[in-house]
Amino acid sequence: MPRLPVGVIGVGALGQHHARHLAGLREVRLVGIHDIDPIRAQQVAAELGTLVFPEMEALLARVEAVTVAVPTPVHAEVGLQALGFGVPVLMEKPLAATLEEADRLIAAADRRSLQLQVGHIERYNRALRAAEPYLDGPRYLESQRLAPFQPRGTDVAVVLDLMIHDLDLVLHLTGGSTATEVRASGISVLSPHLDLANARVEFANGAVAQATASRVARERIRRLRLFQPNGYFSLDLASGGGEFMRVRQGWQPGTGRELADVVERIALEAPHADALALELQSFVHAVRGEREVVVRGEEGRAALALALRVADAVRTQPLAVTTH
Repeated sequence: MPRLPVGVIGVGALGQHHARHLAGLREVRLVGIHDIDPIRAQQVAAELGTLVFPEMEALLARVEAVTVAVPTPVHAEVGLQALGFGVPVLMEKPLAATLEEADRLIAAADRRSLQLQVGHIERYNRALRAAEPYLDGPRYLESQRLAPFQPRGTDVAVVLDLMIHDLDLVLHLTGGSTATEVRASGISVLSPHLDLANARVEFANGAVAQATASRVARERIRRLRLFQPNGYFSLDLASGGGEFMRVRQGWQPGTGRELADVVERIALEAPHADALALELQSFVHAVRGEREVVVRGEEGRAALALALRVADAVRTQPLAVTTH
């Protein structure tokens, strides 16, 4: 099968890695890149041996798919232009800055039967892939996503920058159940937007999620704990490892002297693979019609909607926040 001609729009801190991975995929022909910073574009193009397209329209006219990694406020503008050219889009998270913009992107893709995938990369996390065979309807989910401050990403609140990763995972793991109650608190520290937030979300199916996100922490932490009737998971999304503490078959409450009598520890391991490379491969396969889109526009919209509810809850029902 001929290689799929693909372009990258936006080659900043994240987009450069899109371009690098696409340049190395056997099933892809990286046609070129576009960025509003011509110097940056030339640097990345020179490193990868590809072309710079000063005009985005010229790139869109020569590709059959694009990945978009531009600032969130212009996601809708760029995405709509690409879809208008009949080009499938992988849009970095969040799908858009507002629900109205997200709806416009989804409608534009539907009108032309084009693939619209959202870059919720944690779906491909090694720890989560290893846990998947043991997942059985988690009822309580707890996430921590902490990072030292850096200016990139501060054009939006930390809820849309960091926490939305975990909100997407929560929605995915709870089967897309409706959020019935959202309580949250947060604070702006070094940017005009929320830099720290904590949220508690209750779902119609009885599941509960507790999420904390900070971009003013001393260290980088990405943890996810999942509790279900037959045990619990402790996942380190940063290292890609974790374990499942599964209740032993036949165990009866009140019996046993130690934790080892109650549960068996299962080390969670999955094959090493770059999550971004897996995400880009899944997009290519979807555009070719070989697989379904992994994170559809509608799922990206659901994560955005929940993130915006969290941000609104910070303003209306503040609670105490704890972080590390």
